[in-house]
Amino acid sequence: MTRRKLVLFERSLLLPALLDAVRKLDPRVQWRNPVMFVVYIGSLLTTLLWLQALAGAGEAPAWFIFNIALWLWFTVLFANFAEALAEGRSKAQAAALRGLKQTVWAKRLAHPGERERATRVRAEELRRGDVVLIEAGDYVPADGEVIQGAASVDESAITGESAPVIRESGGDFSAVTGGTRVLSDWIIVKVTVNPGETFLDRMIAMVESARRQKTPNEIALTILLVALTLVFLLATATLLPYSLYGVAVTRLGTPITITALIALLVCLIPTTIGALLSAIGVAGMSRMLQANVIATSGRAVEAAGDVDVLLLDKTGTITLGNRQAATFIPAAGVSEEELADAAQLASLADETPEGRSIVVLAKQRFRLRERDLSALGGSFVHFSAHTRMSGVNIGARQIRKGAVDAVARHVEALGQTFPKAVLANVQEVARRGSTPLIVSDGARALGVIELKDTVKGGIRERFGELRRMGIRTIMITGDNPLTAAAIAAEAGVDGFLAEATPEAKLKLIRAHQGEGRLVAMTGDGTNDAPALAQADVAVAMNTGTQAAKEAGNMVDLDSNPTKLIEVVETGKQMLMTRGALTTFSIANDVAKYFAIIPAAFVTTYPQLNALNVMHLASPFSAILSAVIFNALIIVCLIPLALQGVRYRALGAAILLRRNLLVYGLGGILVPFAGIKLVDLGLVLAHLV
Repeated sequence: MTRRKLVLFERSLLLPALLDAVRKLDPRVQWRNPVMFVVYIGSLLTTLLWLQALAGAGEAPAWFIFNIALWLWFTVLFANFAEALAEGRSKAQAAALRGLKQTVWAKRLAHPGERERATRVRAEELRRGDVVLIEAGDYVPADGEVIQGAASVDESAITGESAPVIRESGGDFSAVTGGTRVLSDWIIVKVTVNPGETFLDRMIAMVESARRQKTPNEIALTILLVALTLVFLLATATLLPYSLYGVAVTRLGTPITITALIALLVCLIPTTIGALLSAIGVAGMSRMLQANVIATSGRAVEAAGDVDVLLLDKTGTITLGNRQAATFIPAAGVSEEELADAAQLASLADETPEGRSIVVLAKQRFRLRERDLSALGGSFVHFSAHTRMSGVNIGARQIRKGAVDAVARHVEALGQTFPKAVLANVQEVARRGSTPLIVSDGARALGVIELKDTVKGGIRERFGELRRMGIRTIMITGDNPLTAAAIAAEAGVDGFLAEATPEAKLKLIRAHQGEGRLVAMTGDGTNDAPALAQADVAVAMNTGTQAAKEAGNMVDLDSNPTKLIEVVETGKQMLMTRGALTTFSIANDVAKYFAIIPAAFVTTYPQLNALNVMHLASPFSAILSAVIFNALIIVCLIPLALQGVRYRALGAAILLRRNLLVYGLGGILVPFAGIKLVDLGLVLAHLV
């Protein structure tokens, strides 16, 4: 699936979000957010007080109560709009996924061995357990497991990656996904799902279920917000008898109005974070989706932000997924230059990273220049999932390179015995953790090309950033301990698990969880499923087996193991955003004290006018300005809630100081300027 970057306020999302904001005025919806429910009740009460004022029995001028009620309703609507816009972004992603679904015809077999007796049926008619034949050019009709054959499959419609992958029976690379296309050869697939249960269907359902349950941290924050709301509710409620007593004693002024008390309560409770809390959570899942990662729940995204142990697969994550040619190891009676020359000829038309690295190594070692195959009268033999070899034919010469067993069969098919000395070299290369490729010229085995893992550039610095964040990195590999230790030291990870088995991975995760740590890992094979099920954040590769995808709580559509680092950063960004907005929301109450308290009591206690440091025009203007600012600041912060605070790999103490400086101090200063500007605007517009 090609990544689609959603514009923050995309025109197609705005109108549906506005309509959803109105629909969310249903009390059953509002009740789910206690802070905004208080604002909702306040909006209803002030509306009733306005109607009472219109009838001539108002506690304050009707225009004043109307404006307070109007801006309270706007506050509720803006909060609904933020959540609806975040949900709309997820729905847009779901629509893009749904666009991948198309009518596909399948060749159903009564028996796997009867390829010539296929029956053509629609994909939606297939059921779990059906067997289908898929040939070159055919689309995979449903999710399934390859039970016969091997083929090259284009999965770009799902993953966005243009490079085809090999799918074959047996092992960890037998899973195929509905909607992908077979490019070469053929496979027989056993369907593993019923209609409506495909991986694409589940992805769409996961995206559309953006209205997720609250996470533990979000529940804790909600409890804090409810507690603050209750405290301010009780404090505000006591002001009415206090005001009545003050008027009775001083015989000055008039008691505080219900409208002013409601305005004070709404301004003092943490409406900013209360309004944006749901939007932050949904936007976190949306950001994961924009990174081509499907999160099954908001809990998974937030847990990623609290992770302190990362288990990372070596190949493709720490090292380059494509190994590079490092050494030519010739057979007895063959010079290294002769082996390099044949290996380069066999790789001239090979556009894979491994093939290009062989050409470069031969050029560097022996100054062998690339040659034109057409000028040599040669024809390139492409790699096949069945032969597992590629090469070149030049006249009578048949130069091949490929997997050990494939080239050995090729040599033996031409009447020669495969040299035991070459097999010994193969075993030595394998013991070092490298990959051996065999080169042959006709029936003659020329030797071994050693493909080595190369640690990715910049990965050591990335691990340094994670370490500064307090996250421990552990490399998981099937290599022997000596090879694993060398690569771990070069990469800069904090630890490694060599010769990893499913039991060893599971034991390691449980050990860290027993110490109170949150663990994240990636996996793609059936043997990874137990560990994925145990991990707190489990990112399964889309190219992996069905067992791995069902065990994880996230699926990476790009099948890129390095995405785990991005997942953690997105989770931390979500937590940082929530913390920043919470700090700002609580801090900006200070200015509202200086606006509303003097305005509400100045007629009874003239001395309180000293607190009017902003020199607001009138009591009515002060209260209305605070309410308007309280609503508008939510609108201004919607982009921050949806995009998230800029991520920085810093320690918790540094982040806290930065948070207090930017959002704490900013939350105190901005409202003073904002309320004063609103007051000036009201005066200039002659509204007060």
